[in-house]
Amino acid sequence: MKNNILSVAFLSTILFSCATKSSVPTAEVKKVVSESDIAEGKNLYENNCAKCHKLYEPKEFSASEWKPIVRSMQKKAHLSDEEGQKIYAYVANH
Repeated sequence: MKNNILSVAFLSTILFSCATKSSVPTAEVKKVVSESDIAEGKNLYENNCAKCHKLYEPKEFSASEWKPIVRSMQKKAHLSDEEGQKIYAYVANH
């Protein structure tokens, strides 16, 4: 009887753990960026970033490479999150 209870508990645990895992890969949801945000991001990039160093062409880095760069520089330039997102939208989409 004890073995039956342990067997049922073991099988229940295995079935529950398998049922809670998703086998469908999750796709990354891309945020839709407006042209006005990109234009404002270009303006912010040119007017804020060039104060301290030369401007890099957006194509010099991939979108994933730009993300930590913009985040780091945003803090140093004392830019808001919204301004940082607009700069990222510009560099990541060009």
